Amino acid sequence: MAVRSLFLIFCSLSALSQLTTAAKVRHFKWEVSALYTTPDCVENVVLGINGKFPGPTIRAQAGDTIVVKLTNHLHTEGVVIHWHGIRQIGTPWADGTASISQCAINPEETFVYRFKVDRPGTYFYHGHYGMQRSGGLYGSLIVDVATGETEPFHYDGEINLLLSDWWHKDIYDQMVGLSSNPFRWIGEPQSLLINGRGQYNCSLAAKFTSGAVACPASNRTCERNAFPVLPNKTYRLRIASTTALASLNLQIGNHKMVLVEADGNYVQPVAVDDMDIYSGESYSVLVTTNQSPSMNYWISLGVRGREPKTPPALAILNYNPNWPAMIPTLPPPVSPRWNDYEHSKSFSKNILALPGSPTPPVKADRQIILLNTQNKINGFTKWAINNISLVLPSTPYLGSLKYNLKNAFDAKRPPDNFSKDYDVMKPAVNPNSTLGTTIYFLQFNSTVDVILQNANALAVNVSEIHPWHLHGHDFWVLGYGEGRFTAKDVKTFNLKNPPYRNTAVIFPLGWTALRFVANNPGAWAFHCHIEPHLHMGMGVVFAEGIRFVGKIPKEALTCGKTANIPMDPHP
Repeated sequence: MAVRSLFLIFCSLSALSQLTTAAKVRHFKWEVSALYTTPDCVENVVLGINGKFPGPTIRAQAGDTIVVKLTNHLHTEGVVIHWHGIRQIGTPWADGTASISQCAINPEETFVYRFKVDRPGTYFYHGHYGMQRSGGLYGSLIVDVATGETEPFHYDGEINLLLSDWWHKDIYDQMVGLSSNPFRWIGEPQSLLINGRGQYNCSLAAKFTSGAVACPASNRTCERNAFPVLPNKTYRLRIASTTALASLNLQIGNHKMVLVEADGNYVQPVAVDDMDIYSGESYSVLVTTNQSPSMNYWISLGVRGREPKTPPALAILNYNPNWPAMIPTLPPPVSPRWNDYEHSKSFSKNILALPGSPTPPVKADRQIILLNTQNKINGFTKWAINNISLVLPSTPYLGSLKYNLKNAFDAKRPPDNFSKDYDVMKPAVNPNSTLGTTIYFLQFNSTVDVILQNANALAVNVSEIHPWHLHGHDFWVLGYGEGRFTAKDVKTFNLKNPPYRNTAVIFPLGWTALRFVANNPGAWAFHCHIEPHLHMGMGVVFAEGIRFVGKIPKEALTCGKTANIPMDPHP
């Protein structure tokens, strides 16, 4: 018996050794700069990496270490990169959030991001300074299973879809308008992009669209995407949305999709005809090419949650050996009506964790209810959470907390709830708010419930969709509800198989309940992933276990009150 036990221990150690040996350190050298290109057939300035837009795709295996040596060649502004969905366990300074986890990288300076990708899944990266994500600073990050591991589903090939929206008005013009009095909204995007390509004022399917002009075939940077497939095979479509504003709906003509992954976590397979995807979300779906092999089929991308003044984006599922440019015979699928929220809610509620996934703690130690409201501050339009509109300090929270710096941010505790007499169904009687740099301190290893409470905006009968993204953690989505959240709603929480996500949506005039364990030392952003909403103050910051944060590299804290503090240059 003892010999058998020793043999099992030896086998376990050998397997662990093989996995450890298989893990790699993957090095990338990036230069961020502005460049001219034509994402939607109209020339514009975009933010690119190594002269490319979108940026290079990072591909790694679970357990690998990613090292990105990033040089900022933007002439007049800083830059940071956030690795969306990567929890940065042990490396909170690499999260890539300006004024929260690090100082912005100044022009012509270099910063080295070094972090481990601990779980397989579909992720992406993007700028997290100003509105640089809206300017095109983003790319895909794919993490495959570790050597010797397998996915809980089979597929024969893979297609990567990175979704975004695009404006012809540059981000600096947009930011000035958002910060002006009178307020100037950015408007709807001119086009939707699939892998950085879209078409403005023309149609890939002109024959199906009354009065449409055919798109130019000679412009390679906005040439339609055609994804080659073989008949009677199963393909994994990895889909991520880095949109600045638009909620999207994706369909493939005559093909069903089977949802199998959400935000890097496996989910119960569910077949759908179409899928909603909000900014910050990522999915994997399986598609079987079981239709007529003599035809191509449309991949159609439309706007949801806002009146669609932006035309759909179209790409082609190209059955070999058909010509990739062969226009599908059938018309493109049409998205559900933009304000059919019941359709959207049904899709979100049907996403459940795969059996065997981690389940949430039965009870929470703390409940924080975050009221999302549109407000006024000295006549300027803002978004606020519990009547505080977030502004970021000159010294990153992580540095000021680690080194116990005084007066680096507002030490006043932000509220865990909002007034009992606030009517979420109507515009606020007093919409005035305040600016704040406050932070929520969470007890380390405690279980926290966050209730995202939506409300009426400044205008009557207006309430918007808000997708919220949490850095440094995943959370369980325990449920959704209508109107104002009450204590009795806790009884409706799904504690059996809630999906484990890093991004979740709150629907108009409703609430969404999340639960997570505050077990990752650091300072972490939690915010609406709609770019202009975050710019206007729609976010909070959580901090936990700061005493357990390791040595922060000096290059991360070269600004504000941390600029002159002696630090180890290497963690």
